[in-house]
Amino acid sequence: MKALLPIYCRPLGYVILLFSLFIPFFLVMQGMVTDANLLFYKECTKLLMMVGALMILFALVKNENRETEQIRNNATRQAIFLTVLFLFGGMLYRVAKGDLLTVDTSSFLTFLIVNVLCLEFGMKMSLVVHLFKK
Repeated sequence: MKALLPIYCRPLGYVILLFSLFIPFFLVMQGMVTDANLLFYKECTKLLMMVGALMILFALVKNENRETEQIRNNATRQAIFLTVLFLFGGMLYRVAKGDLLTVDTSSFLTFLIVNVLCLEFGMKMSLVVHLFKK
């Protein structure tokens, strides 16, 4: 999978992720979140997290090469597997608990975050392997 975004989008994606993590707490402290607009703020936060994760995944890295593309592909494969396990575990938990009302609507966001974690792990592991080969 080739990178689609310029190199500065990677740190910008992390900034957006951090912003989307802390903005709900700030809005609650300011009293801006009510029962009427809670769903709106929840979905906007999810959207911001998705945009940040996609920016991290599709941004160029320094010294982009074929190995980086392979790491990106492997990260996506691993993220799909881990996300399916996570969602299946959640389904089993809800069945065992007998919970009919709770619905998981953040599976794509979960996939993206797991994908970013797998990508970062693969990039750091590749760096360590190259350092010890020298």
